[in-house]
Amino acid sequence: MALIEFVDFSFKYLGADSLALRKITTTVEEGEYVVVTGPSGCGKTTLCRTINGLVPHFHRGYIAGNVHVDGQNTRESTVANLASSVGLVFQNPANQLVTLNVEKELAFGPENLGVEPSEVRRRVEEIIELLNLDYLREKHPHEMSGGEQQRVAIGAILALKPKILVADEPTSNLDPRSAELILDIIAQLNKKNGMTVVLVEHRLDLVSKEATRIILMDMGRIVADGQPREVLTMDLCEEIGVGVPKATQIYKRLLLKGIQIPQIPLTGEELATMVQEARPR
Repeated sequence: MALIEFVDFSFKYLGADSLALRKITTTVEEGEYVVVTGPSGCGKTTLCRTINGLVPHFHRGYIAGNVHVDGQNTRESTVANLASSVGLVFQNPANQLVTLNVEKELAFGPENLGVEPSEVRRRVEEIIELLNLDYLREKHPHEMSGGEQQRVAIGAILALKPKILVADEPTSNLDPRSAELILDIIAQLNKKNGMTVVLVEHRLDLVSKEATRIILMDMGRIVADGQPREVLTMDLCEEIGVGVPKATQIYKRLLLKGIQIPQIPLTGEELATMVQEARPR
């Protein structure tokens, strides 16, 4: 069985006029890095909250179909039980920081799951080193910058040792440099630690090269699902308003003019290299 499996899953919030998710069927295998993107209101956040059980246990409404995560049916398993498998990083990190300093924040989750104190201490020190948080140990989370808060929020999730990291637009409130740092940390967790990542992101120029797949959503449905170089060249992306990387846009324009480049570029660096190699010598 896949690590995450949606089977004909639909959901509508109480009081809503339309479905937030419509007959979603897809899987995510262990070790994948899946980027979910699409226009505002297309169901991306609901999809994230379904993976960790907030839908349907916190957000109530009409539900059909099933979601299985790490062998657990999210309808039957509690959010607390799912927390050992799934960590969710919210769009606004301030919403999930609850203690008086960074050290306490990192310890909060595992302490509440009954982890031995010595193991909690080991995890805290490991995450402080991994995310370069030593200078923030005693700082109150709400005295930090947005990028620092987001690193602490990710650290608090990692302290739970989840198999899956779900991040819902974690860079939306960050400047480009902070966004790049956060996305680099997430990519390294996937590459070096083998952590499965489901990332909702609109800055596709920063994440598409690292992703194994891109899921494109519109009006609560999955309308495309495949390798980044395939999905991002679809006309559908521009039709529904997805921000295709500039390098990929240029590739498509060159193609219309009959200029062939051997591979679809996802970054400016890739495009420059390919153009250089394609020049007659």
